Amino acid sequence: MKYLVLVPDGMADEKIAELGNLSPMEKAKKPYMDMLAKKAFVGTASNVPQGMIPESDTANMAILSFDPKVYSKGRSPLEALSMGLDMADDDVAIRCNIITVSEEQEAYEDKILLDNSADEISTEEADELVKAINEKMANDIRRLYTGMSYKHCFMWKTDKDRYNFTRPHDIINQRIGDYLPKESDGGVAFLEVMKASYDILNNHPVNIARRARGLKPGNSLWLWGPGKKPQLPSFKEKWGLNASVISATDLIKGIAICAGMNSIDVEGVTANVHTNYTGKANAAIDAFKNGSDYVYIHVEAPDECGHRAETDNKVLSIELIDEKILKPVYEYLSSCGEEFKIMVLPDHPTPLRLRTHTMTPVPFFIYSSDNEQSGVDGFNEFSAKEIGNYISDGYTLMNILVK
Repeated sequence: MKYLVLVPDGMADEKIAELGNLSPMEKAKKPYMDMLAKKAFVGTASNVPQGMIPESDTANMAILSFDPKVYSKGRSPLEALSMGLDMADDDVAIRCNIITVSEEQEAYEDKILLDNSADEISTEEADELVKAINEKMANDIRRLYTGMSYKHCFMWKTDKDRYNFTRPHDIINQRIGDYLPKESDGGVAFLEVMKASYDILNNHPVNIARRARGLKPGNSLWLWGPGKKPQLPSFKEKWGLNASVISATDLIKGIAICAGMNSIDVEGVTANVHTNYTGKANAAIDAFKNGSDYVYIHVEAPDECGHRAETDNKVLSIELIDEKILKPVYEYLSSCGEEFKIMVLPDHPTPLRLRTHTMTPVPFFIYSSDNEQSGVDGFNEFSAKEIGNYISDGYTLMNILVK
């Protein structure tokens, strides 16, 4: 038996007036998702336990069968693992976005957060900004490491591994002073770095050149998502499956590495709608050919479109995932003469209206080539809910998949 799990990150949404009162999933032309869901076990699942923040680390851990209440230690340590960073017991990894804040206000606290990704700044440009930060601020206690695009990692020796930072994508177009680390709560050092970063970055040559090209500058850092060194059980020991993971994001790669899974890099992948969908499909097919029993494909594009309020691109990303990933991998598995199962689901919703993640249960389907069922005519949030199969603990979905 072969298993494909396809996770279009943040795909679930709400009905939108400009789409004719349809959700992006309803609007998108996705014949392969719809065809498989018509013959599958369909329902909804809560991947994020009540009381936890609906982040991708928590939700993807659940899909991979790891109870977030037990194993979640924050997203940043997982990203650090993916970046090849060694964490000592007294290290805390802290996610660091390069963001865009307004320039008009004199006081840093009065600035407006305009973009949590600085117009999806390139990794090459970001690396120059990281170097500038380290030149001024790195020491024996803290150092910033370059990740991908706007996503980077501070390694910091501090006991504040659970500080209550605000997620930047939650406060777009809002005054940042209400959400900065608080001196009264022990956030002095973090606040110092964020305020100083604006003075270092705002007029950096990289940002001068970006403005000249009509792009937003990456003129501030934003810290969030801290955590200590993570530990996960071996996926292979738990399930007896040789597993591979394909993703553009350090977070998902970190989960794979931590669980002893094979993390596959694909050239040309990004975290947005313009990614190498075909490369991911080919990598999945190659993984199956080379002995993987289980392949997990994570695609960030719908989530990023949700954060950026790009309605048309969110619809397009769903269509491209269906056409360029699900179709060829399904056709390959169908041609092999071996039974297979396919599970498709977002990790969490990222509604365009809110531009952030929510706790709403997500739609899923599990198609079994040897046990076709009566599912739904169109795979979306509403048809999946109406069918009435609700999984309250998303980390148990793996039991249903492999039973």
